[in-house]
Amino acid sequence: MKLFRTHSGAVVERDGRFYSAGATSWDSLASRDDAMAFLNASIDCGKFAATDAPRDVLAPIQNQEVWAAGVTYLRSRQARIEESRSAGGGDFYDRVYIAERPELFFKSAGHRVIGPGGKVRIRRDSQWNVPEPELAILISANGRITGYTIGNDMSSRDIEAANPLYLPQAKVYDGACSLGPGILLSETPLAPATQIRITIVRDGRDIFAGATEISRMKRSLESLAGYLYRETSFPSGCLLLTGTGVVPDDAFTLKSGDEITIGIDSIGILKNTVE
Repeated sequence: MKLFRTHSGAVVERDGRFYSAGATSWDSLASRDDAMAFLNASIDCGKFAATDAPRDVLAPIQNQEVWAAGVTYLRSRQARIEESRSAGGGDFYDRVYIAERPELFFKSAGHRVIGPGGKVRIRRDSQWNVPEPELAILISANGRITGYTIGNDMSSRDIEAANPLYLPQAKVYDGACSLGPGILLSETPLAPATQIRITIVRDGRDIFAGATEISRMKRSLESLAGYLYRETSFPSGCLLLTGTGVVPDDAFTLKSGDEITIGIDSIGILKNTVE
């Protein structure tokens, strides 16, 4: 089952058919522990009317916050160590990778998140920018993982490299996060072999491609969600980016007009253009 947010409200896809969630708000669905069961029951009892496949798909977020986990893959650890070495922070990320406590940071408010087909941005005061393809999890108000989507954690690597304390400026700005296309609701976890793939096209030519599997993530999704919810409340639920295992070589940087396509098995494809 998948859940999409559109201009006219939430739309549910079940077994290839689409249903309008009517007056049911996105926030109420995102906050529920039993979102999938609720939607199934609403369809079965005829509460939700059949509709066409949505064409105006928005980012699957409203009043949720987006948070992110860092250094959850070995590749990310290596990249962060190299980029921060000259600033004296070479071992910071190694410590994070092996520590019990994960790195968690605020990424975006809902109004800043870009949806499918939208334009992501690179900072005007940065010269080294990359996309970070990530699995994003939807977490209910009570801390239960209820769904999955695709995220792009845009990052200004030169700003973070200058000093690890600049991470918020490297990560949090308008157009720095995209999500979509919809939320895959599932009662069972994703298979460990689930792939995350990315392709970047410039002037009609592939200039970067990479892939990883979520099995390469050092930390479990449950532990990341558990740490996030330890002392912080999310009445409307939360979306958590779970880290990247695909990082372009140091010589690479995004340019305006680049097309970024991220795919995750069973979830779909998130495509954005760099403004």
